[in-house]
Amino acid sequence: MESNSTSDVAAQIRHARFGQLPERVAYADMVEERPSDPKDPSGGYNPEGSWNHFSCLALDLGL
Repeated sequence: MESNSTSDVAAQIRHARFGQLPERVAYADMVEERPSDPKDPSGGYNPEGSWNHFSCLALDLGL
């Protein structure tokens, strides 16, 4: 009989802790908008930095 009341108390504790969903998070709180900054302020082409945009076996082999 004592184990039954213990499980009821445990069930009540679980229900008090996990019995409801958390409050919804507003979309406005999840989104941050800010202007983007250009990578290169001069706006020029950087051939040394452009190699990482390609992943081609022919380019890797120099063909």
